[in-house]
Amino acid sequence: MRVSITCLLVFQCCIFLPAVRADDVKKTDAYTRIKASIDAVPAVNTHDHLRPFEQIGHRDRTEHGEGITLRSIWAGSYFPWIHPLEPWPEDGSFDTWWSKARHNFANARATSFYRYLLPAFRDLYGVDFDTITAEQARALNERIFENYKTDQWLKEVITKRANIELMVIDAHWARLDFTTHYPFTVALCNVTSLVRGFHPSEFNNPLDDPYAFAARHEIEIDSLDDYVSVLDRVLETAREAGAICMKNTLAYLRTLQFENVSKERAAEIFGRPRKELTARDIKDFEDFIMWRLAELSAKHDLPLQIHTGQARIQGSNPMLLVDLIEANPKTKFVLFHGGFPWVGETGVIAMRCRNVWIDSVWLPTLSYTMARRAYQEWLEAVPSNRIMWGSDTGTAEGIYGATEFTRRCLAEALAEKVIRGELCEKDALRIGRQIMRENALELFPQLKKRLWRK
Repeated sequence: MRVSITCLLVFQCCIFLPAVRADDVKKTDAYTRIKASIDAVPAVNTHDHLRPFEQIGHRDRTEHGEGITLRSIWAGSYFPWIHPLEPWPEDGSFDTWWSKARHNFANARATSFYRYLLPAFRDLYGVDFDTITAEQARALNERIFENYKTDQWLKEVITKRANIELMVIDAHWARLDFTTHYPFTVALCNVTSLVRGFHPSEFNNPLDDPYAFAARHEIEIDSLDDYVSVLDRVLETAREAGAICMKNTLAYLRTLQFENVSKERAAEIFGRPRKELTARDIKDFEDFIMWRLAELSAKHDLPLQIHTGQARIQGSNPMLLVDLIEANPKTKFVLFHGGFPWVGETGVIAMRCRNVWIDSVWLPTLSYTMARRAYQEWLEAVPSNRIMWGSDTGTAEGIYGATEFTRRCLAEALAEKVIRGELCEKDALRIGRQIMRENALELFPQLKKRLWRK
């Protein structure tokens, strides 16, 4: 059978047609429509660290008094995690700082930790930070300083410009205080400190201290059973105060491999100070408590958010959690940060375990390219109602930038699937809304009582 030259050329073009590139996707009508739809979603942000206004850190002493500066925004971002940032000068002069700080960014221009803040400077201040001049930098600094004289700027940027309706706050500085400080924020219960409760000497902050909590509630702790009962009471109190979930950041401190340690073994360790214990003793006690917390999570219907990946990388692979997850099928586990860099492993865990949700919080800020890939991989492996997002930062500019980065990244991932014929556009629009809003409302139904947009 003869094949025409035209048919052969069409076949060759199809075979060798390059994959849609990210820069091409953002120029397509499909991307424009999907991005506009995602932008319009009043988002539910599952994780942030916004402090009470007076406690927002990195304030500088300037010629005009103490306040938030351009340096404060960068110092409070993730940029210093990968690159030095010039400290504020003793003379309090912005020009003195900028004369040196302007060179800080040259080697980080391509990093997501740098680039996630650029949309905030562009959209909120009309400044292209990549090409910023000394005069523009000075004016930007002055505007930031003025904006942070009250908390109105935070409310304006978060609820209107970033279009966030609700935001779940991890108050890691006061883990057992479930007070909310803004009308759009929701509390959680950070249980990180609770695992090391083998002895009262482990604690020096009453707002992290389960023994102080017990004293406030006139509960005596004389045994391991007493201590576990206090944990139960903590979670009951948290839920009554409006907390919607639990959070665990132990990946920064130790391995995520939690073994099912016996009660007898944990009882041998309880009540003894750290100086009398070995590293193995401490791990065994923490492991025992982590299993109890997983059980209590199910009892109180408080889903358990767990930091995975990008912490102590030698022990933060989410695969280490599989035994705990499989042994607690009634507990709803939320794997944070997509397990970066183990996004594929995170996907297969969620594929195999129906009690697992994936939260892409922070992932676009860690690596925009990997986040775009992860959204596509996860949607091929996991039902679309089990993926969420969060901004995981603590300033108006950081929250706006991380939110815009996520919306853009998700829109690109969905548009690529639509362009390749792997997804209908109407389904892409629905998935975008699910990830940005509906999935959180489904997993945390208490949030529905807090919705305020009409």
